[in-house]
Amino acid sequence: MVTLGIESTAHTFGVGIVNKGKILANVREMYVTESGGIIPMESAKHHVGVANEVYERALKEAGISEDKIRVIAFSRAPGLAPCLIEGMKFAKEKSKKLKVPLVGVNHCVAHLEVGGVVGAKDPVMLYVSGANTQIIAYEAGKYRIFGETLDMGVGNFIDTFARYLNLGFPGGPKVEQLASASKNYIELPYTVKGMDIALSGILTNLRQKIERMNSISIPPTRKLHSQVQDIDKKVDDKSCLNNTLSVNTSNKYRVERANYTKEDLCYSMQETVFAMLVEVSERALAHTGKKELLLGGGVACNSRLQEMCKIMCEERGAKMFVPENSLLVDNGAFIAFTGEIMFNSGVREKENVDINARERTDQVSVCWK
Repeated sequence: MVTLGIESTAHTFGVGIVNKGKILANVREMYVTESGGIIPMESAKHHVGVANEVYERALKEAGISEDKIRVIAFSRAPGLAPCLIEGMKFAKEKSKKLKVPLVGVNHCVAHLEVGGVVGAKDPVMLYVSGANTQIIAYEAGKYRIFGETLDMGVGNFIDTFARYLNLGFPGGPKVEQLASASKNYIELPYTVKGMDIALSGILTNLRQKIERMNSISIPPTRKLHSQVQDIDKKVDDKSCLNNTLSVNTSNKYRVERANYTKEDLCYSMQETVFAMLVEVSERALAHTGKKELLLGGGVACNSRLQEMCKIMCEERGAKMFVPENSLLVDNGAFIAFTGEIMFNSGVREKENVDINARERTDQVSVCWK
């Protein structure tokens, strides 16, 4: 039984083909920008433009004709609504043409299920993607969320940080490359609240530090006390950064350039945020008593995060599982893989199936377990 999977939750349109748990094809095209982040409507237009090409390439890679397809699975939740809609429309068109059933797949659940490819049986998953940061494990008929971000997903956090550094989108790989060039740790806020983490305050702190990498000029027309107050708003601890206030010949006040680089900030960001993620993951392992940690999501491609998780698992006597990068990022293969499992358990969608852009992992009834 050949299952086709269609992924379109955000920046990627992917088509995967699976037969009895074996991945036959996994083809994807990603919306990218030179600057800024994802514009949902533009990403959706990208999906429309590449859909047929990606579909044909997947069939060619799998070495099959489309009349061999028996099931079509598609990512129905969660994600950016314009992007989800285009994927669903494409899936419905193919379902009608080939007269095969549809299966709607929760994108987050697919990240969990594809762990079976690498042998994970009952793991705690550290799910780190653009919009999602969750610690998930299966308990009592559902995938339960034991911890999560309180504000923004770690992938979006890193991409926003990369935009502040003018690195373009996606920013994760570029940030990782810059981080590898430094070992100079700059102190950042460490925000773990029980089993949850918060990232917006760290992002604000990083933005302030990026601004300090450039000299700040103060117009000479202001009074001295006003100038110092203005500086204090921009620099919360001048002494620790060796910044000094001085007067130049044109009667301007200036805060001298900070003593760190963008490489230092990338390194420090990774060390801080990844340590937070490892901490809550370890706490979830201890709470559930499980002995497996599965990494999922695009941020899990980061080699430093993998290294830190591996050290933690070795110290706990737990096993760590990491699918290959092509299955960590958004892709059609893990949608097909999960759709096949769901279909075999009796899951079928009605003709009026729709997207659910805000469906959470723990709202899915896992009837196939």
